[in-house]
Amino acid sequence: MTVDERLLQFLKEGKDWERKATSIPGVFLLKMPTFKGRPASLAVEINPVDSSGLTSKKRGVVVRSGIELEEINRLLSNSKLVQLAKSIDEVNPEKRISLKSEGDIFEI
Repeated sequence: MTVDERLLQFLKEGKDWERKATSIPGVFLLKMPTFKGRPASLAVEINPVDSSGLTSKKRGVVVRSGIELEEINRLLSNSKLVQLAKSIDEVNPEKRISLKSEGDIFEI
């Protein structure tokens, strides 16, 4: 079965808001429900994982299209954002969050 066929199967058979891990650590598939006339669709969720493979947040960054990913990528590569994040690291207290492990893996 090809990747496209497996994606189509997940779109048809997945439950609303179901999250499926992929072979890329920190990248998940997300089944988006029907909403205000928009049909159900798939999205990519980016949610970093720790050394044990547990997600660091309850919900990560949801990317719905290639164009949106390009814009997010442009924003994330801004040197001022990098410096801001480092400054936040300096002032915030250290915090550890772990969520439950994901089930089966979607091979990409």
